[in-house]
Amino acid sequence: MIKLIIVDDHLHVREAWSWVLNQVPRLSVIAQCANGQEAIEAAKQLQPDVILMDIHMTPVNGIEATRSIREFAPDIKIIGVSVQAERSYVNEMLRNGANGYVTKNSPSTEMVAAIDEVLAGKTYICEEVGHLRALANEVRGHMRN
Repeated sequence: MIKLIIVDDHLHVREAWSWVLNQVPRLSVIAQCANGQEAIEAAKQLQPDVILMDIHMTPVNGIEATRSIREFAPDIKIIGVSVQAERSYVNEMLRNGANGYVTKNSPSTEMVAAIDEVLAGKTYICEEVGHLRALANEVRGHMRN
């Protein structure tokens, strides 16, 4: 059983992801946290396999929480989850120890794929971010011509 913690400051987001992911027989949401500080404490106590970490939260945001968790639990996989699809957010999460990044627009099948990929030791970047990166490269290419 893959143990998950969902971290998001919006109750409805946490509940929706919990319900969806608990439908997958091999996944179990063992905790929901409303901010990064709760996530740090839950990670210490519960030792999950994967944490789905929102970025914009107070008093401790997802980037700070990821960095902190990484210090005491290098084996916990962390996937940044945000409405933000800009590369700067992705890079900041990865620089601070995240193993992947999925936007909140991503389908549940992609979230499950991200969980599988990071557990396999890979870095996962969702299709929406990858698509925007490809589009940006295409625009830059046209600007040079």
